[in-house]
Amino acid sequence: MSMRYNLFDNKSVRWKIAFLLCLVSGLNCLDRNAFAILATTIQEDLNWSDADYANITAVFVFSYTLMYALSGRIIDKIGTKKGFAIFAGGWSLVSMMHAFAGSIIQFSIVRFFLGITESGNFPGGVKASTEWFPLKERALAIGIFNAGTAIGAALAVPIVSFLAIYFGWRAAFLATGLLGFIWLFFWIRYYHLPKDHPKITEEERSYILQDENIKEDKQIETPVKLKQLLSKKETWGCFSARIFIDPVTYFLLFWIPKYLQDVQGLSLSELGVTAWLPYTAMGIGTILGGILPRHLINSYDWSLNKARKMVMVIASLIIPTLCFLLFSGVNTIAAIACISGIMLAHGLWANITIPSEIYPKSVQATITGLGGTLGGITSVVSQKMIGATIGTHSYLPVFIYIGIAYLVSLICVQVLVGKLGVIRNFNK
Repeated sequence: MSMRYNLFDNKSVRWKIAFLLCLVSGLNCLDRNAFAILATTIQEDLNWSDADYANITAVFVFSYTLMYALSGRIIDKIGTKKGFAIFAGGWSLVSMMHAFAGSIIQFSIVRFFLGITESGNFPGGVKASTEWFPLKERALAIGIFNAGTAIGAALAVPIVSFLAIYFGWRAAFLATGLLGFIWLFFWIRYYHLPKDHPKITEEERSYILQDENIKEDKQIETPVKLKQLLSKKETWGCFSARIFIDPVTYFLLFWIPKYLQDVQGLSLSELGVTAWLPYTAMGIGTILGGILPRHLINSYDWSLNKARKMVMVIASLIIPTLCFLLFSGVNTIAAIACISGIMLAHGLWANITIPSEIYPKSVQATITGLGGTLGGITSVVSQKMIGATIGTHSYLPVFIYIGIAYLVSLICVQVLVGKLGVIRNFNK
């Protein structure tokens, strides 16, 4: 079996890198979601309203958005290894600081700094994936990396719930933050570029660096200016997928635990037993979002463009169907199943993968950061709107938006991005 098909070859260093990236994405989400899981408990302890909680989450999204574009430029400039180390160490420390907060202002401050430090995760992870994987494997590599978000969210529910029940909610923040420093040790020791890695075989190095589709480095002899990026309609197609879908991502991460408690009536202990299922489904979806196109390409000789867009179409149709079923009077078990299906299809869509399929790796962190900033702006607004809508009406308007967001994004990608799998040449 050739290397391109042997995904789990122990000698393949790139899959170990993918595992490291999956872990850090999981820790990133674990630290972020601890607050969402503990929201009701902290609200009762500190006498907060839903509006107070929405305001604090909006502070996080605001700082995350503010720093997202800058973090991408920083990582492109100083390199993936050093950049990831700085941001991961920073968010792990800030996560532990939550344990010492006791007021809305104090929580707002630590959430602000958590947003700043966590902003480096996706620009760094996407850039590392493009550094270590050829074009046909990037959707899968980024899917594995992004699956960490869902895995972290899934594990966060039982872990954080257990810690909060037996040791108090402050201990949960200390424990989750500490895990980041353990990961940091292995990252600093193990991560190198493929051309410099001491444990990579020449066969794998050649496969990564000399694939016939990977000619980006030869296309760009001088740094790409921001004006060049923004002048391309493909850039705005990538941005549109973030602008419309990122608010859904934040809702799924921040509000689903509250939805299950507030609407479906789950207690904190029941949440710990069942709420991991939707996040597990999201993780499976992000991996399938890379495996399915790869299977279609290898088994049926489909182009990357056709394979990826077929998966995106399927996901875009599944989501509104399940949103409709969710509000058709289903019981709690069926509601969890519907939410799990929505989150699986959300992972399938893989909106953060698109830039890696059309742009050179030298601009990946920048384009990911800029897209995250624009998506974050709409998410800041949406957090405020979600809090107001849920407080005065219900969750129904939120799920209506979710039902249409992916179809709108798909149209924008088709019109503005066009063909996936063709690296754009900035020298022309």
